[in-house]
Amino acid sequence: MSHLHAPEDRTAEAHRWWALVVIGIAQLMIVLDATIVNIALPSAQKDLGITDANRQWVITAYTLAFGGLLLLGGRIGDLFGRKRTFTVGLLGFAVASAIGGFATEGWMLFAARALQGAFGAVLAPSALSLLSNTFTDPKERATAFGIFGAIAGTGAAVGLISGGLLTEYLNWRWCLFVNIPIAVGAAIGAFYLLQRDHIEKGHRVKLDLPGAVLGCGGLLAIVYGTSEATGRGWGDWLVLGCLALGALLLVALVQVERRTTHPLLPLHIVGDRNRGGAALAVGLAMIGMFGLFLFLTYYLQVIKGYSPVMAGVAFLPMTGAIILSATGIASRLMTRVPSRVLVVPGLLLAAAGMAWLIPMKASSSYATMVLPSEILLGLGMGLVFMPTMSLATLGVAPHETGAASAVINTAQQVGGSLGTALLNTIAASVTATYLASRDASSQVVQANGAVHGYSVATAVAMGILLAAALISFLMIDHRPAPGEAESATTAHAVV
Repeated sequence: MSHLHAPEDRTAEAHRWWALVVIGIAQLMIVLDATIVNIALPSAQKDLGITDANRQWVITAYTLAFGGLLLLGGRIGDLFGRKRTFTVGLLGFAVASAIGGFATEGWMLFAARALQGAFGAVLAPSALSLLSNTFTDPKERATAFGIFGAIAGTGAAVGLISGGLLTEYLNWRWCLFVNIPIAVGAAIGAFYLLQRDHIEKGHRVKLDLPGAVLGCGGLLAIVYGTSEATGRGWGDWLVLGCLALGALLLVALVQVERRTTHPLLPLHIVGDRNRGGAALAVGLAMIGMFGLFLFLTYYLQVIKGYSPVMAGVAFLPMTGAIILSATGIASRLMTRVPSRVLVVPGLLLAAAGMAWLIPMKASSSYATMVLPSEILLGLGMGLVFMPTMSLATLGVAPHETGAASAVINTAQQVGGSLGTALLNTIAASVTATYLASRDASSQVVQANGAVHGYSVATAVAMGILLAAALISFLMIDHRPAPGEAESATTAHAVV
């Protein structure tokens, strides 16, 4: 049957760089949607009459559905074909965004955000799988993953900027409506540009339902537990119960996957030291990065008095540094040096960016305190994201790239969720202790207390990034094949 699709496959091969544009746009939409609504939240809350207690669900509904369903979403792509699940994910995301944009009640917005997260969980692993299967030549793969890594690293900052612009100059609803033309345009592009990988009914592997229930249930419990920790504290029974339940369900998942013939998560994918090391590096890096986004957003807006748009623009140097690092440095070196030569220095640079912020005071200037930290962190993260994304699917059989992609996406999502909750809790408790022994009615003291909390949490984030560097050094041992760069150049000329 494959010869029937030969002309279409050749067209897809010739258009692979246009395919990268489509995949990149979809990835950007997924990543920026984690933060685009943050700045719009006060306006949405006021319009829809959402209580302070419930407003967190605008964020949590998305992260819960996205983080909880990623393993299942990745496997669905492997079972039904990535092009199909990618297109369905895009169109579903557009519909969910429209529902949210037209919401007249709080629950409608929560439901729409959960739906966005669910379609995002199908879309994200498919995007990475398609990229891995489209670019197999080492040199082209390095370039493609450099661009993809830059998008993965900058999406959250782009979300903050666009959220600020749309909220300030249009309306909070446009933070959701903006996805519709992007998703529909990308779906049309995917239909024409992506290689067909449809799996016929008789050849599909059965879906591992027990694995799906245990895997999704475990991740849902962990993501929910960490999101509740921000308000309740880590000692709360609900938080501890959710985390314990999540861990138990994931242990049960491992036992079930060992025995089944068609696992949701083939254990050899996670067991590979390079993929495992890459997932841990990304997960720990996201803990630090998302914590920093949170503190700097508060610091710039609350302490320094920046408008939402200016706060977003203040993140641009970090975005530029990530793009420069991923596409200008990491993609050029990936076929020439061992992966850990990029990942470990990247994490150390990011840790140095955190260390720069530790002496931060309420009176510190953006140019001398925030800007150098952003540049160091951006350069470091570009070196981390690009090779780890490539390692996630390197050498994986085509029918398992969805599951492998889901692992790195899950690490990213759970890391971001954990980072926000963990570092936020540390900052809040340090600030409370600081204010308890001082005159808390003074605005200067309050500002100093808040910044002291950020500073201590940043020191913890630095420690996490240093631990990630050590783990990456010990676990990641992938080296490019001898002469890979030269053969890649030759292959590129033949293509």
